[in-house]
Amino acid sequence: MAATYLPYEPQQMLLLPEAIQEWLPEGHLAHFISDTVDTLDLGAFHARYEQDGPRNQPFHPAMMVKVLLYGYATGVFSSRKIARKLHEDVAFRVLAAGNFPAHRTIRDFRAIHLQEFSQLFVQVVKLARELGLVKLGTVAIDGTKVKANASRHKAMSYGHMLKSEAELKGQIEALLRRAVQADEVEANEAELDIPAEIQRREARLAAIGAARARLEQRQREQDRQEGRHVDDQGNTRGPGGGVCQRPFGVPQQKAQENFTDPDSRIMKHAGGGFDPSYNAQSAVDEAAHIIVAAELGNTAADTPWLLPMIRAVHENLGQLPELGLADAGYRSEQNLKDSPIELVVALGREGKRHAQINAQTHPHTAAMAAKLQTQAGKAAYRKRKWIAEPPNGWIKAVLGLRQFSLRGLHKARAEWRLVCAALNLRRMAVMLA
Repeated sequence: MAATYLPYEPQQMLLLPEAIQEWLPEGHLAHFISDTVDTLDLGAFHARYEQDGPRNQPFHPAMMVKVLLYGYATGVFSSRKIARKLHEDVAFRVLAAGNFPAHRTIRDFRAIHLQEFSQLFVQVVKLARELGLVKLGTVAIDGTKVKANASRHKAMSYGHMLKSEAELKGQIEALLRRAVQADEVEANEAELDIPAEIQRREARLAAIGAARARLEQRQREQDRQEGRHVDDQGNTRGPGGGVCQRPFGVPQQKAQENFTDPDSRIMKHAGGGFDPSYNAQSAVDEAAHIIVAAELGNTAADTPWLLPMIRAVHENLGQLPELGLADAGYRSEQNLKDSPIELVVALGREGKRHAQINAQTHPHTAAMAAKLQTQAGKAAYRKRKWIAEPPNGWIKAVLGLRQFSLRGLHKARAEWRLVCAALNLRRMAVMLA
């Protein structure tokens, strides 16, 4: 007896079109993002188009925001991939509702609305609090290194800059002499476009000079912060008055500058290796693992970020958390002294003993060491790992954001907040299901 199957007619035409909302099951993430964006204030996005008039009809900002948020929530960050998904992926087609913006349009929309996306992150955090997913009882702060959109091979150390500048100047002088003698040796020399060669080397020399100037300016600012100064005799002296070997404002020979993203810095990653990167910071609420503050900088150390992250939570939600948790990377006497909230901060790597603390010079650090020996302190710090680290793991391992798409500190910070907002929406969809 022949088998029978359910009807399968690939060429069957529908008499009436289906509603696109029915293409996805109820409770799908795309539906949640669409409904949530409709409740947010997108006035800042619309304001950019109010002066264009009726002739210029851009794509609707709400549609573009939904598509970008869903792309980041599902690990699709490239504008080209998003444009392709609008044709191939049912969820993207539902959110776009028959619109197919080109990848340049998606890229430009994201680029010109960086500030608006940063504000959108705050709106999502406030919405999560209204829904009861943010309690601000305990907040854990953690940082992670994310690669910049820059090639490690397009960087140069300060020492190599000085060497390359001397070589390029010599080559330009030789080419200029050759240009003067070109008429005499033209018959014996191979054909060479001397003006083009000079222009290429001069452009390279200018790029290296600009990078060297940035390094020197950065070093001057750092020397001032560290209390270094130049005396009347021209000697560089440290904060204690001693003469320094390295002149004021002169970087170390190994200090590097990247040409593709000058704002990035060489940082060591947890898995090993060094890459041009940014230090992405997040403050995570204990209740539902919602990221309540997201910041980003180009200094590898986490210490300067503890107090700014606490202030960022207050700015976003108008309230300080009751307790803050952080690992040993945020430890400093000044942080413990100036914190407006109760803190539990590790003083060393987990499972290892830290150095002896002088209670006279570091009273707040000594008090934290005593707190970490109590049962309450140990219980509080044990929660840090499972509060702070999962969101960073989701962003890198699940969503796949291991390198920023945008270049520059300002743009990378906005993209970090965009991916944090998308992750919050994904988490909210699960918690409210």
